[in-house]
This record gives sequence, structure tokens and C-alpha cells, in this order.
Amino acid sequence: MSSKWNLILIAAAVVLVLGRMSVFTVDVREHALKFQFGEIVRADYDPGLHFKVPFVQNVTKYPNRILNYEDAQEKFLTGEKKNLIVDYFVTWRITDPGQFYRSVRGDEEFAVERLAAIVKEGIKAAISRRTVREVVSAERSELMDQMLLEARARSPELGIEVVDVRVKRIDLSEEVSDSVYGRMREERQRTAAQLRAEGEEESELIQADADRQRTVLLAEAYREAERTRGEGDARAAEIYATAYTQDPEFYSFYRSMSAYRSSIGGDHDVLVLQPDSDFFKFLQSESGTRVASE
Repeated sequence: MSSKWNLILIAAAVVLVLGRMSVFTVDVREHALKFQFGEIVRADYDPGLHFKVPFVQNVTKYPNRILNYEDAQEKFLTGEKKNLIVDYFVTWRITDPGQFYRSVRGDEEFAVERLAAIVKEGIKAAISRRTVREVVSAERSELMDQMLLEARARSPELGIEVVDVRVKRIDLSEEVSDSVYGRMREERQRTAAQLRAEGEEESELIQADADRQRTVLLAEAYREAERTRGEGDARAAEIYATAYTQDPEFYSFYRSMSAYRSSIGGDHDVLVLQPDSDFFKFLQSESGTRVASE
């Protein structure tokens, strides 16, 4: 009786093991390949529970998610034959597990090496058609789009899809850096010299205009002053003439007194004149009239 139960238990265990070996599950994040004697028999499994023949068929799974390839840093030549060091990364995923297995035998490391070569060729083609200025300037987005197109064109042969190619950093090699910085320095010095020359020219123009305006203003002021002085002198002469016609003797007396006050008023004034000079005519008589000369 015990032998019978032992056989039943053994048979149940064998059935359980065979049943366990006959089923497999596919996660939503996985691709599955069914092999029979080393040949692919199916590669389009949906997520869920599936069956296989034990010992005859086996299943291999690959990730069905976006994968990253980073730490890629290479030197590339521009159209000017200058070396640029490009640090980039690639995101990719397996889209055709059957082709992926046939092209790289399902080895992710080998797939990354093949993918790196494809991306490198795309970057090389994109950069070789541009100058250093174009690579590091506003054409960066256009450059990355072209790199992505170049990589996507050849990636299906590996059974994968390149999701994106992005440049993290672009560095100039030492000799290119010295050359670029030298040109930048020369351009800045040339710009500074040009601005300085333009400033000096503008300064000279402003100074010349200021001098011209000063000369014009002084000439106009002098002309106005002379005109005013002439008008004053004419008016004074007119007043003197009017005063003289009204009382010539008094006018002559007033002018003589003004002359006396101006010439004899100082302590050390010395005048050398003849006694009968017209200058003393109002000092030669008590009445203030002129004394006839002998």
C-alpha cells in the first residue's frame, strides 16, 4: 500500500514539475522568444500566461523598456578639420526581439557596441559638414536632429529603435581652444579699437561743433555789444550836442570841471601845461570867463 502511494506521489510530483515547466509568464516590461531546438518559433507574445513544450522548447526574455547608453565621449573632426570632443548619450529599446537575437545573439553588451558604432557614424557625418562655430552655436538642435535621423536609419537592422540622441557637452581640444580663444581675443580687441576710434571721432566732432558755436556766439555778442556801444555813443553825442546848443558856455564850464576833477584830483598828479592854455581858461578869472590873451 505504501509503495502505491509512493508511486502516486512521485507521479504527482512529475506532473507538477512538467506542468511548471510547460507554462511561463510574460511581463508588460518584457519581450519573450520561444526557441525549439535552437530555432525561433515565436516572438510576438503579449503580456500574460503562455505555454511551451518542456525539454523541447525554451523561452528567453529581453527588456521591453527604454535603455540608456552613456559615458560616450569621442573626438570628431569638423568641416574645418578641427577636433571636437563630444560627450553624448543614447536612449534605445528593443522593438523586434527576433531580429535582435539574430543580429547580436541577444547580447545587450554587443548590441550597445553595435549601436555605439552606428551613433558615432551619425555624429561624425553631422559634425563633418559643419564648422566649430556652427556646432556650438544655435544649430545645436538641428545637429541633434540630424544625428538622431542618422542613427535611426540603421538601428532597425539590430532589431532596436533609437529613441533619442543627446549631446551633453562639447569641448574643444587644447589646440582648437587656443586657436578659438585667440581669434575671440583678436575680434574683441578689433571691436574695442573700432569703438575707441569711433568715440574719438565723435569727440572731435562734438569739440569742433562746440568751438564753432562758441566762435559764433562770441562774434554775435561782440557785434551786439559794438552795436549797443555805437548806439550809446551816438545817443551821448546827441545829448551833448543838445546840451551844447542850449548853453554853450555852461557846457564848456561843466566839461572843464570834469576834466579838472579827473586830472588834478590825485596827490602825485603832475601836469606840464602853458599858463595860458585853454585847459585853465576857467581858472584865469573870477567870473569864470576867458581872459583874452595879450
